[in-house]
Amino acid sequence: MPADNIPAAASDEPLALYVHWPFCVSKCPYCDFNSHVREQVDQQRWRDALLADLAHEAALLPGCRLGSIFFGGGTPSLMPPSTVAAIIDAATTAWTPGGDVEITLEANPSSVEAARFADLAAAGVNRVSLGLQALDDTALAFLGRAHDVREGLGALDVAQAAFARVSIDLIYARPDQPLAAWEAELARALAFGTEHLSLYQLTIEPGTRFATEAAAGRLTIPDGDAAADLFDLTRAMTAAAGRPAYEISNHARPGAESRHNLAYWRYRDYAGIGPGAHGRRHRLASVRRRKPENWLAAVDRNAHGIESEEPLAPETRAAEALLMGLRLAEGVDLARVAARTGLTIDALIDADAVAALPGLIAREGDRLTVSEAGMILLDAILPRVVKVG
Repeated sequence: MPADNIPAAASDEPLALYVHWPFCVSKCPYCDFNSHVREQVDQQRWRDALLADLAHEAALLPGCRLGSIFFGGGTPSLMPPSTVAAIIDAATTAWTPGGDVEITLEANPSSVEAARFADLAAAGVNRVSLGLQALDDTALAFLGRAHDVREGLGALDVAQAAFARVSIDLIYARPDQPLAAWEAELARALAFGTEHLSLYQLTIEPGTRFATEAAAGRLTIPDGDAAADLFDLTRAMTAAAGRPAYEISNHARPGAESRHNLAYWRYRDYAGIGPGAHGRRHRLASVRRRKPENWLAAVDRNAHGIESEEPLAPETRAAEALLMGLRLAEGVDLARVAARTGLTIDALIDADAVAALPGLIAREGDRLTVSEAGMILLDAILPRVVKVG
């Protein structure tokens, strides 16, 4: 039987579970995620609804080996630890835990949320992704963050004591950010000793307050040579510190990569529950209802929050696998993509375009990789090289 026809339950690749908690204390001006501010949340109703949504996915994916759980948002560190524990218990009961299951929770570095870290660790969370975002109080105010540097570093200390694994997020390429200032900020961050760093260049996303400011000419972020210099410095410093880039914006000690996010980038099956969550199941793309109230109503009505399920054509799956996989330093196994989609390697990529971009992208056997120099140009390279989609 071709690999493409093997259902997820029979696959030896572990399943990833994403759990979306949509609520935040406030909406950051750069954020286009499915996050919402609500004065009150019925915690029992949300717990019951998430468990029902999970049970629906488990029934559709029987016999899987569970590799990771990721609580994202929104601000999932606002979830009651008892709800987190109930979801972890339900997931590890429905699916067979594959050894040491990676269980990540995104957290804001406020003292209020840090006070929950010990309880979240006791609930089963073994990895936290801490949204520091900046190590400069002026920058934090610009980014709309509720914490200052002192509070953020205090939360980091608590996180490092509570969790076996800690990642931190920082946003750079902020308006008028000098190269030397980012160098000093990143050096400070690397000195904290966390195993993983997610380092994102600030982007202006449609529908955000920053997009409004940029359209009015009140906000300009570095681009062109300035952005490239910041990107190159980031990769050089993290590599020198033993946490090289394994994905375009993610850096880790070897072996400390995010197993959950690697499931996305390697184009494996994953289940998604909660408002707006996406999933990939048996060559189907599933999407949950986005607005929290609509998702809750759907769960009450149907015992799940699914808005749509669409079969994915081989060309679509191949394009997604290539676009995600080429973000990784390891690149893409073209033979694997071809086997799973029934397409030929020649139908996947333009070999002449690859040959025309020496030093930026290369093929060795069935492995296609983007070089260090090519990563900053990835958005321009992909349309030239990827034929499907």
